[in-house]
Amino acid sequence: MRKIIVTMWISLDGFISGPNNDMSFVGEFYDEAMGRYETDIVSAADTLLLGRETYQSFAGAWPHVPNNPNASQGEIEYANIVNAMHKIVFSRTLESADWNSSKLEREIVATEIEKLKNEEGRDILIYGSASIVQALTRLGLIDEYQLLIHPVVLGSGKSLFGDNKVKLKLSNTKTHPSGVVIHYYELAEK
Repeated sequence: MRKIIVTMWISLDGFISGPNNDMSFVGEFYDEAMGRYETDIVSAADTLLLGRETYQSFAGAWPHVPNNPNASQGEIEYANIVNAMHKIVFSRTLESADWNSSKLEREIVATEIEKLKNEEGRDILIYGSASIVQALTRLGLIDEYQLLIHPVVLGSGKSLFGDNKVKLKLSNTKTHPSGVVIHYYELAEK
């Protein structure tokens, strides 16, 4: 069975973005090790689950990276992988999803997500898209949370879990030279 894995940048105080969706804290800690992590995680998956905002951000950037003469080799490698992945976009307002291999869905249906998990293939990733994470957490459909905890306190912002109460079990940790610590969590009870 394929796993659904959340990979999320997060502050020490639990916010995935600061006021006004500010995510500048991520760039302050991005290093070579983080780049390898990002390439490795997308290489182990073949499907992305995205909300509208994350989809529009990714679709507006990654298709253009391979032809950008200023892009690094690592950015081009990552872009090629992400561009080739199957993408499922959950949105009630988006009119179309035209980025390569994208499919638009209007709502999350638990039985359809279970079918997706049972299909042949590699793991399924969720980047960003807090509303998707919250909905799938409520349904108990996420298999692993990889939280990239940045050594910064934002004070306020967008919460990853919203009002969901979920008990997790730490399965691994990894510290990057930048001070970012990845916590790998599974559901404590299924």
